Amino acid sequence: MTQLRTVQVLGGGSAGSSAHVRSLTSGLVARGVRVTVCAPAELDLSYDFIGAGAHFVPVPRRSDPAAVAALRAACAGADLVHAHGLHAAVRTALAVGGQRRAGLPLVVTWHTRSHAEGTRGRLLRLVERKAARAATVVLATSSELVDRARSRGARDARFAPVSVPLATSAGAHGTTAGAGADAADDRAGAGGKARAELGLFGRPLVMAVGSLEPHRGYGPLLDAAALWRDLDPVPLLAIAGEGRERDALQRRIETEDLPVRLIGRRDDVTDLLATADVAVLPSRWEARSLLAQEALRLGVPLVATAVGGVPELVGEAADLVPYGDVAAFATAVAGLLADPRRRAELAAAGRAQAATWPTEDETIAQVLSVYDELTQSGAQPH
Repeated sequence: MTQLRTVQVLGGGSAGSSAHVRSLTSGLVARGVRVTVCAPAELDLSYDFIGAGAHFVPVPRRSDPAAVAALRAACAGADLVHAHGLHAAVRTALAVGGQRRAGLPLVVTWHTRSHAEGTRGRLLRLVERKAARAATVVLATSSELVDRARSRGARDARFAPVSVPLATSAGAHGTTAGAGADAADDRAGAGGKARAELGLFGRPLVMAVGSLEPHRGYGPLLDAAALWRDLDPVPLLAIAGEGRERDALQRRIETEDLPVRLIGRRDDVTDLLATADVAVLPSRWEARSLLAQEALRLGVPLVATAVGGVPELVGEAADLVPYGDVAAFATAVAGLLADPRRRAELAAAGRAQAATWPTEDETIAQVLSVYDELTQSGAQPH
């Protein structure tokens, strides 16, 4: 039997899409599939695609002729190309246009959606339409994204929930949760040390994780943190991540003397999250949030906004509030901090909900079944 040759293309490389490609690469290689990963060079340093068994081709984020030519060369001779994210999909479609017309299948995974307004929002909607129409099959990580892809012209859009390993202090690709008591003890020890470094002696820890970008909802979250100053003891809100909003957020924290720490990117973020009293997800929109997945797997009570794919992901295992409702968010967190029994109930419910999600193996098997369908039956050219 001829070895299936696939190319995985990453553009900007969000944490979710990069972790998924690393997981997918490892699983496909283990099943005898030949995998080439095309991505910005720095992503291999973080996610070690080569270590997962892939041939790695560094391709910069930009869409200049040199980058497109590099991508075209990497895809030559492939049986199927799989782009992750909208911009990666459009660049890949441009690079392999002739091969697509000859029947090369292009699979596109939509991990998230655009958040911009005005002129940039209109441009991003155009990118969505191009990505949807270029794809032989769109795999979307939430039901809402399936509907969005279809509304943008996708001829075949399917729900494909992504499961990735629980990250550990060993690196971004990590191992799965449930690695046993020893792993849990290691996390507790590392997390306890991290709490001590933050000065958390007798204070609750509320934790958020994610890029410091406008759609993450950190503005309303800081508003909620201002209300927590009346609690005794005052909880510390730790936000792990980097992004263009960092300076503005830090100015607010200092000017308003908020009980908030921006702790940047950390290798021990999962260890610290495992010791948090409450995890928070204040986003304007999410598909299949990595923070939500990690919090529920770890048994950390979660307060999140009821947006996008979050309700579908967490079910009854988290306290959900409307986006932007600062009072409701602050009240939900304060209520959990004051109620150990409710926190324990949510911890148990979170682990039970996580057990219903597809495993890594099931995620890989679903993607491979799509590959087999397209390569064995022959994809229809555009």
